[in-house]
Amino acid sequence: MPNRTVFFVSDGTGITAETFGNSILNQFAAKPRHVRRPFIDTADKAHQVVREINHTAETEGRKPIVFITLVDSEVLRIVKDLTKALVLDMFNTFIEPLEAEFGMKSNHRVGRFSDVSKSQEYTDRIEAINFSLAHDDGQSAKNLQSADVILVGVSRSGKTPTSLYLAMQHGVKAANYPLIPEDFERGHLPSMLVPHKRKCFGLTIDPVRLNQIRNERRPGSKYAALDNCRYEVSAAEAMMRREGIAWLSSTHKSIEEIATTILRDIRPDRLMY
Repeated sequence: MPNRTVFFVSDGTGITAETFGNSILNQFAAKPRHVRRPFIDTADKAHQVVREINHTAETEGRKPIVFITLVDSEVLRIVKDLTKALVLDMFNTFIEPLEAEFGMKSNHRVGRFSDVSKSQEYTDRIEAINFSLAHDDGQSAKNLQSADVILVGVSRSGKTPTSLYLAMQHGVKAANYPLIPEDFERGHLPSMLVPHKRKCFGLTIDPVRLNQIRNERRPGSKYAALDNCRYEVSAAEAMMRREGIAWLSSTHKSIEEIATTILRDIRPDRLMY
């Protein structure tokens, strides 16, 4: 898909449009240029983005693809009627059939984050993010009893990004704790984790991949050496196996896949809204 641009146009943040659009685009072996245009919530802004899309069409010599999540009827009409592009209206594709099925009109709310001051879900997510930041990399043992999950594994196995994803996307209070050679020498979990073992979930990683990641951070160090990576991964997996801690490899899994597995095993209620 050379010289092809995909626009994500929304009257909110554009996250929904981009996430949904990317899940569709990933079905194709192509890498188009991505352009997100959020907060298109007036006629003037709509005309401005139409001019940008049409200029792109003229420059590239082919229609751009435009994913839209727009609820204002005037803004929607401008973008749909005036753009020289393939426009995919994600809201109306699904909302109109659902209105007919439910026998009721949708509230046509703009954006996932509107009126956040009244949203308990939003408040919970902010609290979860703060909790995960405070409990990153074992830096605090305070209030671990409040954690929904504690991720354990060797350094650079994906614990921090997974913790933050769980907090930001699902409002899960996720702490993470690195397993280090001293823990393996002692032969048991760190004492701070023992009372909360049932909340622990392990991440492991292929030693060769770990070696690559660590060499980017500390090239040539013992920490990054392949033999040391093999030792730490093997010892961590043995410890988790002895302690009865469920674990999975992050080597070939996305953060989204890892998080979904954790939610399924630790907090299945978070998969239902």
